[in-house]
Amino acid sequence: MSQVTHTLPISGMTCASCAGRVERALNKVAGVTRATVNLANEQARVEAPDDALPALVTAIEHAGYQVPATTRELAIEGMTCASCVGRVERALRKLPGVREATVNLANERARVTTVGLEPSALIAAVERAGYQARLLDVETAAEDRTAQRLRRERLALIVALLLATPLVAPMLLEPFGVHAMLPPWVQFALATPVQFILGARFYVAGWKALRAGTGNMDLLVALGTSAGYGLSLYQWWAAPVGVMPHLYFEASAVVIALILLGKYLETRAKRQTTAAIRALEALRPERAVRLRNGLEEEVAIDALAIDDLVVVRPGERFPVDGEITEGHSQADEALITGESLPVGKAPGDRVIGGAINGDGRLLVRTTTLGGETVLARIIRLVEDAQAAKAPIQKLVDRVSQVFVPAVLLIAFGTLAGWLIAGAALETALINAVAVLVIACPCALGLATPTAIMAGTGVAARHGILIKDAEALEIAHSVSAVAFDKTGTLTSGTPRIAHLEALEGDDAELLRLAGALQRGSEHPLARAVLDACAERGLIPPTVQASQSLTGRGIAGTVDGRELALGNRRLLEDSGLRPDTLASQALAWEAEGRTLSWLIERGAAPRVIGLFAFGDTLKDGAAEAIAALGARHIRSHLITGDNRGSANRVAEALGIDDVHAEVLPADKAATVGALKAGGAVVAMVGDGVNDAPALAAADVGIAMGGGTDVAMHAAGITLMRGDPRLVPAALEISRRTYAKIRQNLFWAFIYNLIGIPLAAFGLLSPVFAGAAMALSSVSVVSNALLLKTWRPATEQTHDREANP
Repeated sequence: MSQVTHTLPISGMTCASCAGRVERALNKVAGVTRATVNLANEQARVEAPDDALPALVTAIEHAGYQVPATTRELAIEGMTCASCVGRVERALRKLPGVREATVNLANERARVTTVGLEPSALIAAVERAGYQARLLDVETAAEDRTAQRLRRERLALIVALLLATPLVAPMLLEPFGVHAMLPPWVQFALATPVQFILGARFYVAGWKALRAGTGNMDLLVALGTSAGYGLSLYQWWAAPVGVMPHLYFEASAVVIALILLGKYLETRAKRQTTAAIRALEALRPERAVRLRNGLEEEVAIDALAIDDLVVVRPGERFPVDGEITEGHSQADEALITGESLPVGKAPGDRVIGGAINGDGRLLVRTTTLGGETVLARIIRLVEDAQAAKAPIQKLVDRVSQVFVPAVLLIAFGTLAGWLIAGAALETALINAVAVLVIACPCALGLATPTAIMAGTGVAARHGILIKDAEALEIAHSVSAVAFDKTGTLTSGTPRIAHLEALEGDDAELLRLAGALQRGSEHPLARAVLDACAERGLIPPTVQASQSLTGRGIAGTVDGRELALGNRRLLEDSGLRPDTLASQALAWEAEGRTLSWLIERGAAPRVIGLFAFGDTLKDGAAEAIAALGARHIRSHLITGDNRGSANRVAEALGIDDVHAEVLPADKAATVGALKAGGAVVAMVGDGVNDAPALAAADVGIAMGGGTDVAMHAAGITLMRGDPRLVPAALEISRRTYAKIRQNLFWAFIYNLIGIPLAAFGLLSPVFAGAAMALSSVSVVSNALLLKTWRPATEQTHDREANP
């Protein structure tokens, strides 16, 4: 069986120890190579055989948690009778993870309840059975489940507050001389529903944890509030008739209400950490207009095939990745690549599904569908990064395994210590309850994943895809950045840097050269023709055109026999460029590629000289300057000649140059930098950069680069803007800082709060409020990352609004 990545939603987890228990249970399943559990988005990602899903679900349930079922509807095409229905149902029910499948022949739909299965697996099963299927609806999608849970938690919170407020109100009014203590039976009637109906979740989850041989936050809450509630019952029973006993019903009820408040606020805040994924998923159009046999028809995206022609009207989203075959327009790709300005589109240009078409009608040929589209791959990369664990999380995992048992021991020690010191049972028990309530492993469990989710989400919104949490954690400490040259710091497209006409003017020289290059696909020919277009020159027609292998191109233009080529062409024509020798040497020293235009005949002569060069990318100098400002050393690693490399380095202010490096040696150069003590990030875009990207501490692939480069890199920049390199390091630094801040506050909160509660300096009510606040504050602190923007965007805003 092949190894696949299973993504499973999990309900019932409340703290770091819960996540750790589920993770350990999954890792014990046969065939599992890796399992990570994220408390913040309540998901597990498991690398296991494709038939391991039932075992994974069973392991989660045995650990005391649930994998929520999802009901989906499929439209089925091709069924004709009852036997077709039975065949489709059997095909669906054979899939691991399908709990129920019913097919209706009348409306040609299938209703399938699954656990952990993607819709694509259902569609594939139906197609294997000989029919066609497409997804109609996802009734209980993750977003709907979150909204439903928020509504349930809000209702429970409102009821808890309504019942707890009368209990605590007399205490709040007493300092003002108002004595209105409720009778014991009224306190009992108000507190009991809070304790055993609204608080039932804590008993259920705590009991499951005990059965699994461990503990969690729910167990601490259940023990603590039950102790307060039980003490109140005892005091009420033991009090003489007519004497008002001192009861603690309000403490148990208010603690539960405050914790429910914290869970509600935490769920709301956690939902915001997944906003980037939801925004990307919202870009996926559900339908497209297909052009077939000259007729337009609206179809579902699932019905499209490769090479289908799709009509995209002004203002619509591109439904697919494809290539424009007809029309001119612009595309707003801001939410996909982070590019704030619309990008011009013409026939031959590629478009990205989810981008917004401008004011032109376009005809697009479909090139990519489904999970291989750019948008789907972006979503997958962000989800993978948000589900991954940063190395620093290992410390939290170790702590969470012993946290709850340690708190239980401290609570028992508090009870025994106060009793030994001569305190009343009532005082000793209340202080032990405060210890149980104040402890919050939930904040520990949320500290790292919420920061990673917020950081990777905001980075993706600005065109920076961080593939894994390890790259995110390492990138903040980068001390050296090594750049490839061509396609990374330069455009990778040759342009005419200099030209010199010996006869006539520059325009005539360009016009003649353009005539020779018409129809050629050579990069230098493209540069000549682009220069003609920029000057509005129309090259004349060439006759008897012929390619001179290894030398250039020749033909007859306006009755003149001309040739354009390299130094070898000159030598074959018996020419020496004496007149331009010094100029040619100077341009060659800059790393330029030279071409001579000569007129052939009885007495060949040079008409002019062209120097081609790669242009620097906009923002390259700004990127190097930004790295220098952060005391990060920049290196240029290129296979080009030293003259060309030095020219680029001098123009950009790069610190060190490694020129004429073979592709196989780039990784060795990176290794040498690492051996010198530097934490190295390598930035590249080509296949030859992949080994160096993999060898670096952090690999950064430029947008527009090859899939190989992107696969080898931990960070992918969705557009080829060098300024995104310092931006990627900056968001890494900010995210890692948030992780450290969250862990500091989570640890310090418990280190201070537990001793205060043990020494009787914290009441259970204040302990409950502090516990709720700790989780909310950790998530809220992580959400501050959502305000981050690259420095270039801030500069543009200041320029636009001086």
